[in-house]
Amino acid sequence: MIQPVKEKIILGIDPGTNVMGYGVLKIAGVKPHVMALGVIDLRKCVDPYLKLKHIYERVQGIITSYLPDELAIEAPFFGKNVQSMLKLGRAQGVAIVAALCRDIPVTEYAPLKIKMAITGNGQASKEQVADMLKRMLHIPESEMGPFLDATDALGAAYCHYLQMGNPVLPKVYSNWRDFIAKNPNRIKK
Repeated sequence: MIQPVKEKIILGIDPGTNVMGYGVLKIAGVKPHVMALGVIDLRKCVDPYLKLKHIYERVQGIITSYLPDELAIEAPFFGKNVQSMLKLGRAQGVAIVAALCRDIPVTEYAPLKIKMAITGNGQASKEQVADMLKRMLHIPESEMGPFLDATDALGAAYCHYLQMGNPVLPKVYSNWRDFIAKNPNRIKK
C-alpha cells in the first residue's frame, strides 16, 4: 500500500548521450500527476565534454523549474559496447551530481525493475511502457512526444513512486526458522 504524502515531486531521468529523457511526477496524497515530460537533445553537440556540461546545466535548470524532492534515475544496462557504456555512465554521473549539488536524494533503478513495476513484464518494450504510463497517468497523446526516452524517464519516477509504499526490508528470511533465529527477541514463550 502506498503511504499518503502531503506533496512530493519526483524527477525521473533516463540517461543518454544523444537524447536524455526526463519526467517530473507530482504526488499529492497518493495520486501522481505528470508535471513535465521531455528530452534534452544532445545530438547537435559533437564535443563529448561539452555534452556533459550541457547535461549538467539542463538538469540544474529542470531542478530549478520544478524543485523536485527526489531523483529516480535509470541505471545503465550492461551491453557489449564498452565505449558506449562508459559514455552513458558519464552522462548518468553528471545528472546525479546535478541533483546532489542541490541536496536531492538519488535512487537508481534497473531497467528491468522499472519495466516490471509499470507493465508487470521485465522484458516489456519501450512502447509498452509508454502506453501503460499514458493510460495510468492519463497523458494526452499530444504530450507524449516523439522520443521514448521521456516516457522511460517518467517510468523511473513512477517506479520510485510505487516504491514509496514498499520500503526495502533490511532482513530477508528464507523460512520461519530463519526468522526466529534472526529475531529471538520477538518470540513470546
